[in-house]
Amino acid sequence: MDSKRTQHTFSRGGHTLVVPTKLFKENREKLCQKLRENKKVPQGSIVILQGGEADTRYCSDHEPLFRQESYFHWAFGVEEPDFYGAIEVDTGRAILFPPKLPDSYAVWMGKLQTEEDFKVRYGVEEVHWALQISQIICNKKPSLLLTLRGQNSDSGKHSREAVFDGIGEFKVDNKLLHPEIAECRVFKSDLELEVLRYANRISSDAHKQVMRQIRPGMYEYQLESLFHHYCSFHGGLRLLAYTCVCGSGENGAVLHYGHAGAPNAKQINDGDICLLDMGGEYYCYASDITCSYPANGKFTPKQRAIYETVLKANRAVMAAVKAGVSWVDMHLLANRVHLEELKKLGLVQGDVDEMMKVHLGAVFMPHGLGHFMGCDTHDVGGYPEGTERSDKPGLKSLRTVRELKPRMVLTIEPGIYFIDVLLDQALQNPEQAPFLNREVIDTYRGFGGVRIEDNIVVREDGMELLTCVPRTVEEIEALMEDGRKLHHQQLLPQEMGKPTM
Repeated sequence: MDSKRTQHTFSRGGHTLVVPTKLFKENREKLCQKLRENKKVPQGSIVILQGGEADTRYCSDHEPLFRQESYFHWAFGVEEPDFYGAIEVDTGRAILFPPKLPDSYAVWMGKLQTEEDFKVRYGVEEVHWALQISQIICNKKPSLLLTLRGQNSDSGKHSREAVFDGIGEFKVDNKLLHPEIAECRVFKSDLELEVLRYANRISSDAHKQVMRQIRPGMYEYQLESLFHHYCSFHGGLRLLAYTCVCGSGENGAVLHYGHAGAPNAKQINDGDICLLDMGGEYYCYASDITCSYPANGKFTPKQRAIYETVLKANRAVMAAVKAGVSWVDMHLLANRVHLEELKKLGLVQGDVDEMMKVHLGAVFMPHGLGHFMGCDTHDVGGYPEGTERSDKPGLKSLRTVRELKPRMVLTIEPGIYFIDVLLDQALQNPEQAPFLNREVIDTYRGFGGVRIEDNIVVREDGMELLTCVPRTVEEIEALMEDGRKLHHQQLLPQEMGKPTM
């Protein structure tokens, strides 16, 4: 935080978005309202959350860059580790409990913050040192402490329940809070949407910068570096929302390429189509954008055909999205468009309705259409109580099956991939094989994949598009050509032996 800035705001400098702590106060008020409406939550209840902890790498003293736990960030906006937070449900009053650091830490960490400093910085009503948490909570005489314990339906992992010395003296419930706070996170406030718009704008501009600078002969990790540099330098997005996927050529068919076992290490060849899934994060609010285009700036007929098939599905879903529609139906719409277009290209044959019955679309798009997004890239709330995950191909990978409502933020990310193991399985499947044209499909092996991913806000009568990158073939080729012209102009004086500016 810039200490010269107005109180109750966060920014990374005058060129970045200013975020008021009012955002988190509104979040707390929304949560308290839901809890007051819950008949199982008695008056006098207090929410207790534990923030993320400082950690070191294995047995060393190396501290990885800290990122706050998402529920704690959503409620308080605290950047530092080892905090606790409390919210009085009846009044909405917020209390922070930072760690009391020894004075000697000032030598290594600079001036240590006081309780009053934290109170002003985060716009809360009270601040006490974490060592006092049991005493302070006891003085409030709570009827019930609400702690966070529940399963993330996306990851399958459980949220961490707050624990502190003396908590056994209180009546504690660890089941009521999780479904209520997760549901609150699904629907974004105006201030949250502003942060998401900003993260999308900077990340979109970073994608465009990579699009201008990519050249055959570069390495995939260099594209990751260009993206990260732009986000950090121009937007103050110090952290990325997830590990960049920079798949070139056949690597574009690896859905989560870029992990430790495949670290964006391939050299990019002339003729490769590249799939770049990259998003920056600002103040713990994510973006998630995928662009696909040829490394040399010119689509081949095959690349153009597959790209425009995916783009048509992307735009069909955008045209259909509005409050009240089923996300499952949107996924099936994307599948249908894909199959109709692949039929025109000769990769599949027969009746599209019959193809849908045997889930042929999942052979080319095995993942779900998209996911909720917010403080986590794959945000919470996808499968609340009363919803069930399908066991059908493609559908089982959906990260939500909910009916869409205003203020939900989602990704729309159809894709077509040529994955040998899936193609081989389908060709051996008596239900699917008759629809596949093996001879044509074999000419696409090694192609890789195309994904087009945008971030949207659901509105009552449609949606708001947050992402702003070139999407048509003509727009992409024009931007990439401009990048090459600019590069040539910058090199020309040096090539001619003239001094540069």
